[in-house]
Amino acid sequence: MQESKTVEMKLKRKKRKKIHMNERNRTFLLITIPIVALFFIFNTLPLIQGVIYSFTNFRGFGSYDWIGLRNYVDLFHDARVGSSYIFTFKLAVVTTIIVNVLSLLLAMALNSKIKFKSTLRGLYFLPNVLGGLVVGYIFNYFFTYILPEFVKMLGFEGNSMLANSKTAWLAIAIVCAWQSIAMNTIIYISGLQTVPVDVYEAGSLDGAGGWSKFRHLTFPLILPFFTINLVLCMKNFLMVFDQIMSLTKGGPAQSTESISYLIYNNGMSGGQFGFQSANAVLFFVVIVVISVLQMRFLGKKEEQL
Repeated sequence: MQESKTVEMKLKRKKRKKIHMNERNRTFLLITIPIVALFFIFNTLPLIQGVIYSFTNFRGFGSYDWIGLRNYVDLFHDARVGSSYIFTFKLAVVTTIIVNVLSLLLAMALNSKIKFKSTLRGLYFLPNVLGGLVVGYIFNYFFTYILPEFVKMLGFEGNSMLANSKTAWLAIAIVCAWQSIAMNTIIYISGLQTVPVDVYEAGSLDGAGGWSKFRHLTFPLILPFFTINLVLCMKNFLMVFDQIMSLTKGGPAQSTESISYLIYNNGMSGGQFGFQSANAVLFFVVIVVISVLQMRFLGKKEEQL
């Protein structure tokens, strides 16, 4: 009798667990379905439509015809598209280097024993909270009015950096770097906190100094965090839009026209919806290829170290 009761109790427990698991799975499914539906509607579906439009001469309104690969061929013969790619890559490479160098230095400083460390961490993260357009408009005022007046006070000719095609891209790089350093610094701080103290003690016993300690001990151990920052920076700066929109709108003389801004400006209001859809598809492929190459190259470096 006792054995039969025990078996019955076990069966009841199994049924309860099964019912509980079914209810749990049903709950997860009910939560997941709306998210997947929203992702498909606002992400996947526009992507599919963009790819379809890239094979047409659609102007953004009215009827259109299927033209095959003509848009993709014309991309390689369009000087404006070529100059936008050159500017975007130049901005992305320079800003990525600046951000990672300054972020790493700042992270090492904030990770050391200094006063008001928590307060400083909160202050430097403030730029990342602000929107890109807000930051851009603030710096637009700074570069247009405040900085030229300050330069005039020093006895030099005070012109806006945004009005000169040779300096406008530097102003954009400064704004992008100023806003991006915060997040990269947090990632580097997280990496530095994973380095064991014993490693530094062993290095000190072997006579390792400041630079050699960083080169042979710290950097190899935080290389995965460096990889994350490098890939994210390159991707984000290649897709720069808000800063261009608020600072220069692609000027002067289209010298600061990024790929994203060109796709938006000419696609939405320039009657080149199909052509710029092809540009967007090509740009998407370029970003994916660059990110994959970065991950593979840096991944091999991590394995070697």
